[in-house]
Amino acid sequence: MRARLLEATIQCLVDAGFAGTSTTLVSKIAGVSRGAQLHHFPTKNDLVVAAVRHLYDQRAAEFEAAQRDLPVGEGRTRAVLGALAEYVTSPFFTAALELWVAARSDEQLLAAVAPLEIETGRGLHRIAVDLLQVDETRPGVRELVQATLDLLRGLGLANTLGDDSRRRARILDQWAQTLDRELKELG
Repeated sequence: MRARLLEATIQCLVDAGFAGTSTTLVSKIAGVSRGAQLHHFPTKNDLVVAAVRHLYDQRAAEFEAAQRDLPVGEGRTRAVLGALAEYVTSPFFTAALELWVAARSDEQLLAAVAPLEIETGRGLHRIAVDLLQVDETRPGVRELVQATLDLLRGLGLANTLGDDSRRRARILDQWAQTLDRELKELG
């Protein structure tokens, strides 16, 4: 029941946005009683934050599994960027974006979303370091990884306005070359 509520919440956030997401609508989509929903998640904020955390945990597990399928050597960086780009063009990113925007002007939601954003941001950074197989203790590497994640978030944001896949592919092709060159120069 909990999983159905979380999945229904993500669907609502993606389809209707934060403002259009209500606990009543989530309960209806999930096929559970309002009382059951309230038992698991007393407030809308509890529900949406739990849903985004749930989806992040799923994606982190998917990245772990995908690591085995990434190429070794040439082409790895571009493959990693492709996997991370899928992440920022997924329902997770759309749902998280809805929360970020709503939290900007809602102190209660911000209090719940800010720690989640810190946690998921650090987690995504760790995932990127692992996937790229880089040593972030080397000067400059951490910043390159973070710049990569910031670039990807920007591309994910652009994708929310329409299919941006062709332009995104060209940018990621170029960034993969740049990132490989810069990481090699850092030793």
